Amino acid sequence: MLDKQKTIAKKISFQGIGLYTEKKVTITFKPAPENTGFIFVRTDIKGNPYMKANLSFLLNKTEKGLILENNEFKIRTSEHVLAALTGMDLDNVIIELDNTEFPIMDGSSKYFVEAIEKVGIIEQNAERKYYSIKEIISYEDSKTGGEIIALPSKKFEIIILMDFDSKFIDTQNAVLKNLSQFKKKIANSKTFCFLYEKKEKIVNRKNLHFLHYNTSNEMAKHYLLDIIGDLTLIGVKLKGKIIAYKPCHYINTQFAKRLIKKIKVFKKKDIPQFDLTKNPLFDIKRIMRILPHKPPFLLVDKIIELTENYIIGVKNVTMNEPFFMGHFPKEPIMPGVLQIEAIAQVGGILVLNKLKNPEFYSTYFLKIDKVKFKQKVVPGDLLVFQVDLLKPIRRGIVHMKGKGYVNKKLVVEAEVLAKIMKID
Repeated sequence: MLDKQKTIAKKISFQGIGLYTEKKVTITFKPAPENTGFIFVRTDIKGNPYMKANLSFLLNKTEKGLILENNEFKIRTSEHVLAALTGMDLDNVIIELDNTEFPIMDGSSKYFVEAIEKVGIIEQNAERKYYSIKEIISYEDSKTGGEIIALPSKKFEIIILMDFDSKFIDTQNAVLKNLSQFKKKIANSKTFCFLYEKKEKIVNRKNLHFLHYNTSNEMAKHYLLDIIGDLTLIGVKLKGKIIAYKPCHYINTQFAKRLIKKIKVFKKKDIPQFDLTKNPLFDIKRIMRILPHKPPFLLVDKIIELTENYIIGVKNVTMNEPFFMGHFPKEPIMPGVLQIEAIAQVGGILVLNKLKNPEFYSTYFLKIDKVKFKQKVVPGDLLVFQVDLLKPIRRGIVHMKGKGYVNKKLVVEAEVLAKIMKID
């Protein structure tokens, strides 16, 4: 049985105050289409700019919580929200906020989890993707002695071991054997502050624990909550056993960076499987009713898969293509620019199909980026294109990534920025 992606059933809002900024903030969770991931949207900034919850936006200074920044805005203290989303086994949610920092609430993920339960969770059509840890991956901080080790496992589990080097606080440990335990065992664990930290610049202290002595394992459980939130920035679900000794945000994110390098190597080898035997969703006649392109410049023959956020199209490359007459007579090769055009046409079907009267619209190139040609495409090849939306469509602007495959090998990839416009 395939494991499907999930989102929330309807939107829900919260209000609170940021821990460090002491600013009032309203946040709203909204359902998101398949393959969206977790997206932050700043509603207080003109144009409502957005940022994916991804490690690539992380600032290096992470001792007191996550700080994410792009060219337009900054997001602070998202770890408890991200932990709630991952802990509740979600994949796609849009998170709107009208200030820079998430509300601390009671210092845990409790209120976010309860709200998600209240609105409900729905299963989506797209299959969920996992990264299975195949070898030992570790990171050690020489300054603190903290260390994280990832081991192969068929499921996702975390073990936290804490030593505070204090005669007043015992060593603690916490274990999460699967995500189904998150709500009951981990979500309620609150953030805390040692007495000596009261002098530091933490403005909103009323929801923090000021600890003289602690005999429970709530501190270890909160470190476990934090590591779930931090690892969410990897952007893919994990299968593996994580063992962490004296973790913190800095160690967690440094470990995540090491893990992402392994994932990138895996993704380069991870060729998607296409079922070319099933009946097409769109044949050439339906494609011609959607796209303004017509032969000999129509570069997609059928669509075999289509969801809210991605599409798979097929192009049969034959010797009858007119461009082979001059490119080149003695060595026919499909021009790279036409491969990019084919990606754009497949993506065009994805976005135009969402419109009520797609025949009245077209998509126009604004930018092409990160183009790579891996090998030649020649007569007789069957080109299979997968095009994914990288961001939600806003104001008619479409940001897509397309990849083309021949014989289970990647031959071309590119990111395309386009605009949906009405045809005069």
